[in-house]
Amino acid sequence: MPWKETCVMNQRLQFISDWLSEEYTVTDLCHCYAISRPTAYKWMHRYEAVGLDGLKEQSRCPHHHPQAVPDQLKEQIIQVKLAHQNWGPKKVLDYLCRRQPGEAWPVDSTAGEILKRVGLVKPRKRRRRVSADPRPFQDCNRANRVWSADFKGEFRLGNGRWCYPLTVTDNFSRYLLACRGLPGTAYAGVYPWFEWVFREYGLPEAIRTDNGPPFASLALGGISQLAKWWIQLGIKPERIQPGKPSQNGRHERMHRSLKEATTWPPGQTMAAQQRCFNAFVQEYNEERSHEALQRKTPAQLYRPAPRSYPVKIKPVDYDQGVIVRRVRHNGEIKWRGEMLFISQVLAKDAIALIPLDEGRWQIYYSFYPLGILDEKINKIIAYKQWHGTKH
Repeated sequence: MPWKETCVMNQRLQFISDWLSEEYTVTDLCHCYAISRPTAYKWMHRYEAVGLDGLKEQSRCPHHHPQAVPDQLKEQIIQVKLAHQNWGPKKVLDYLCRRQPGEAWPVDSTAGEILKRVGLVKPRKRRRRVSADPRPFQDCNRANRVWSADFKGEFRLGNGRWCYPLTVTDNFSRYLLACRGLPGTAYAGVYPWFEWVFREYGLPEAIRTDNGPPFASLALGGISQLAKWWIQLGIKPERIQPGKPSQNGRHERMHRSLKEATTWPPGQTMAAQQRCFNAFVQEYNEERSHEALQRKTPAQLYRPAPRSYPVKIKPVDYDQGVIVRRVRHNGEIKWRGEMLFISQVLAKDAIALIPLDEGRWQIYYSFYPLGILDEKINKIIAYKQWHGTKH
């Protein structure tokens, strides 16, 4: 026989019916319905006072709201928001407080709730974050130990076209290795100039950048096509923490000088602008002394790297004892009978899995850590902690 369906209201009705029959004591009813005596008397008194309507669930809201915002203040908050769609509750309240300082305006969170209830708050889009770089930075204690690369802020040329100056410096000597105006930041346009720099000056041990394209991506480990190429060359990609330009402060200081000397007025064409960049590079490297270099010029300290650009890039190889998986064309690998997505950036490349602890594996592309595979939840976890302690 199936179970009978019931609800709280039906039980209350049955309880009152049994009580009115006078066949049961209050103690018996409490035991039968698994309620306390105060609860039993509460529903009895409500029934006697109101009738069946007294058995319905009542609102738990307080009858009086001493801290409630008056309707006239709510209306003013809404009207200011309608007049300034891009303002948040803080700016709305600041505006109103300056004009009516004597009013008891609500706190920021309350104003936000008022605007939210009338549909004037747009939910923020959730942005995907680039994976953190947990490894410690290299010391900049000799030439070619660490280079820095970045795009100085884009600007329009005299003909209206955009110019994106790609800059590369040696962190030890401050030597400006390249300053090239490009029409965009795409990998295809950046690759030839990094190849030129590598052929001209050799290969560094690491290159420090921010987290924007083409240096990083939203793929696992923040790896991009450009970073993948660097790893194949044995160069360690280093990425500064978002919002921390001071971690690449030497390069940012050079950008300030570059902007002052070359972007106003801008060149009429890219070729004209490039002539300005070339003149700045020559002066910056050969003529301008730096206090951080004991009043020497970058050219006095810089020497090309001993490791030259190879004729042919060798495929990534792994040591014995690690588990190797080849990433399929769709970016997935097969693990324990399941398909796990790694990255389409690494399609057709081999990755390594090294045991970390019970049920967890560290994923590497060559020497570069990508993330951690947790078998308990069957997911790959991206790094979130920036720049681990150097041992």
